[in-house]
Amino acid sequence: MAREFLERKGVEEARLDAELLVSHALGLDRLQLFLELERPITSAELDRARDLLVRRGRKEPTAYVIGKREFYGRDFFVKPGVLIPRPETELIVDRARELIQGVGREAAVADLGTGSGCLAVTLALELEAARLWGTDISAEAVEVARENAERLEAEVGFRVADGVSGLAAIVGERGSPLDLIVSNPPYIEPGEADSLAPEVREYEPEVALFAPAGDPDHWLRSLLDSGGELLTPEGALLVELGHMQAARALSLAEERGWRGRLHKDLAGIERVFEAQRV
Repeated sequence: MAREFLERKGVEEARLDAELLVSHALGLDRLQLFLELERPITSAELDRARDLLVRRGRKEPTAYVIGKREFYGRDFFVKPGVLIPRPETELIVDRARELIQGVGREAAVADLGTGSGCLAVTLALELEAARLWGTDISAEAVEVARENAERLEAEVGFRVADGVSGLAAIVGERGSPLDLIVSNPPYIEPGEADSLAPEVREYEPEVALFAPAGDPDHWLRSLLDSGGELLTPEGALLVELGHMQAARALSLAEERGWRGRLHKDLAGIERVFEAQRV
């Protein structure tokens, strides 16, 4: 019944969302939900489930409704005002692990535009010898990121900062450059807002979605222009791209003396841009 309701409301992944919402309302995980199909449901539980389904039917993202989203096998707390982690962003973690393996000492890694902290926290937990920082212009996002780090027992230094200036401050305080900068920056043109799903357009934070008008490459260009001063000679950038951004990323890197490389996500889209200085 829950799935049919969401299907009527035009929710694309109606079955998955129905399972997540109902299990959350019952205080179960998805596996427990299937194991307890014959369990009686109280009127209070039914009311909770109905309320969650109605919110999803209004196109509020499931992650905001239940307050979490899985990323790299871990649950991250999210709420309105913080970008919801996406599966394709996990590709940055995969490549970062490969790059940091060759450092041979404690690596210094920073996440620009950390949002929920999913990248910084995951890397802090996945990398055996690394020091992590995360920056974001949004104080609300940094608060959520800190909460996720504390809950998952990850050591990450978070700070509110605007753009590459926050990375420069980290380098200045350390007295030495970084080994890796990762980022999932805003890259959508504001004029393309109408093409986004209502779950994204109406609920997720504009500051985390939209690049400056007329300049979708703003943040990538900023990182390339400043990266030479922020990274060790062998250091690298890993930046998530929009689906039409790859060719421009390679050109921007070449113009600035970087060697660029593209990594495809599971959908075959050139999603992550890697750059090292020539």
